[in-house]
Amino acid sequence: MDRLTIATRGSQLALAQAQWVAGRLAELNPGLMVELNIIKTTGDKILDVPLAQVGGKGLFVKEIEDALLMGRAGLAVHSMKDVPSDLPAGLMLAAVTSREDARDVLITRRGLGLETVPEDGRVGTSSLRRQAQLLALRPDLVMVPLRGNVETRLRKLVDDHLDAVVLAAAGLNRLGLKDVKAFALEPSLMLPAVGQGALGLECREDDQEVRQLVKALNHPQTAQAVAAERGFLARLEGGCQVPIAGYAVLEKGVVVFKGLVASLDGRLIVRGEGLAPPDQARAMGAAVAEEVLARGGREILTQVYGEGPA
Repeated sequence: MDRLTIATRGSQLALAQAQWVAGRLAELNPGLMVELNIIKTTGDKILDVPLAQVGGKGLFVKEIEDALLMGRAGLAVHSMKDVPSDLPAGLMLAAVTSREDARDVLITRRGLGLETVPEDGRVGTSSLRRQAQLLALRPDLVMVPLRGNVETRLRKLVDDHLDAVVLAAAGLNRLGLKDVKAFALEPSLMLPAVGQGALGLECREDDQEVRQLVKALNHPQTAQAVAAERGFLARLEGGCQVPIAGYAVLEKGVVVFKGLVASLDGRLIVRGEGLAPPDQARAMGAAVAEEVLARGGREILTQVYGEGPA
């Protein structure tokens, strides 16, 4: 193979991620020409409505996957947290890259932690997962819907007179925004989104050349951890309309996973955890989801969706 087209969203973060992948592939394969096909997804087009109200799955990936299926690109680079648990027929995740910092971060006007946000403080976030966990910690907070790219959200901290915004640490790091005073929210306080911090490289199942090409970028430990998280998400049939979180790490050869489902106001949180050898990670994640459903998660999903998964 001497030429590869990568499909990507057009935000600065998406471009930085796609360019990193392109650079690594070119470095590992001298003579390979890599070009980007920038695609505007549904999630990019609808910026004045909270994601949870838009509905549906794959708001940031569907048009990119269409480009793969139609042969307009050979590879897609996604933030793993945007990738639905079920992929379209004919497509596959060929690699999951080494995980960046998976944590969320709080950026406040004072440059300090959550305890410095004033009572009834206004916090901007586009994520129901973040909203629910913040309200569980601080029921007094007022949540303000916040859409747009990283730079836009940082600007709105001032322009919209917010007391704080919540972002992913990985996004700040990949954009090189080292000067932003961000307070890390440890997973014990704020469990990350499924796949947060990892990149997913998607291609057609029958494209053996691309599959072989990107194999070198797969990070087994991250892939195994993300498999547990996606097993949890798949069993819950989760999307952005309900607060679902899941985070796994590999410890001494064992995948250790924690997950939760929360009510929108954060008053009810059902947690579960499990561990398994790497080759059983996805099944373990699904088993933890079953436990969460049985202990109250189903009622939360029923309330949010109208009916929970069977």
